[in-house]
Amino acid sequence: MLFFLFILCLIVGIVMLSSPELKRNQQGKLIPFGVLILSFVFLIASMVRLIPPGHVGVVIVFGKVQETTLKNGLHLVNPFASIEKMSIRTESYTMSGISREGQMRGDDAIQALTSEGLMVHLDMTVWYHLIPEGAANVYSKLGLQYVDKIVRPAARTSIRNVISKYKVEDIYTQNRESVSIEIGENFREAMKDRNVEIERVLLRDVKLPAKVQNEIDAKMAAKQEAEKMEFVLDKERREAERKAVEAQGIADANKIIAQSLSGNYL
Repeated sequence: MLFFLFILCLIVGIVMLSSPELKRNQQGKLIPFGVLILSFVFLIASMVRLIPPGHVGVVIVFGKVQETTLKNGLHLVNPFASIEKMSIRTESYTMSGISREGQMRGDDAIQALTSEGLMVHLDMTVWYHLIPEGAANVYSKLGLQYVDKIVRPAARTSIRNVISKYKVEDIYTQNRESVSIEIGENFREAMKDRNVEIERVLLRDVKLPAKVQNEIDAKMAAKQEAEKMEFVLDKERREAERKAVEAQGIADANKIIAQSLSGNYL
């Protein structure tokens, strides 16, 4: 906008300077010079661009994306250039079965098959950030919607690939953290040459078929009951051992006392 104002002022100034009427008017000569000065002010202002913190600027000149990106701060650029600001901060992308919790409306949970062929629904959150040096490449090939084009599909594919190696019980219980770590490693490999850094993958919730979940809950309850019973039995064994040791000690003490007593004492 400022550059177009510069062009307009420059044209007006040139026209006014070439006007015969203004040439005859000594005071009128100052007006076009003022217009020209104002046009150059607009020119300088149009070359100054501000990139906010946590962003880089992708420079586009006549439709061509420049390889060098602008870091945060003030920059002097080609007045014909346009700047697209892209965030390099840590961003999160959530896929959830709860409506409006994630980026997509409605149920966006990931459906994946386990190694037993059972369908599970997973709520996931991905932490990622755009690599500053690759911002121009991402914008040139994918545009500003790169998350929907590559991050989301790659995340869902990596999750399904990893889940297919595990049993339901592993995903639902003690191995959840290791599953999340493996998904993150698989995801990073998929995004290695995409100029997007995957920081972490969070497995937030696992929803199983009702019958399977009831069976797992019953199994876990039985396991906890068995562990509780084992604890009680172990406690009773230790108590019995303590009493046996105590009784043996009393018997040994009485034996020693009996042997030490003399007939006269009795």
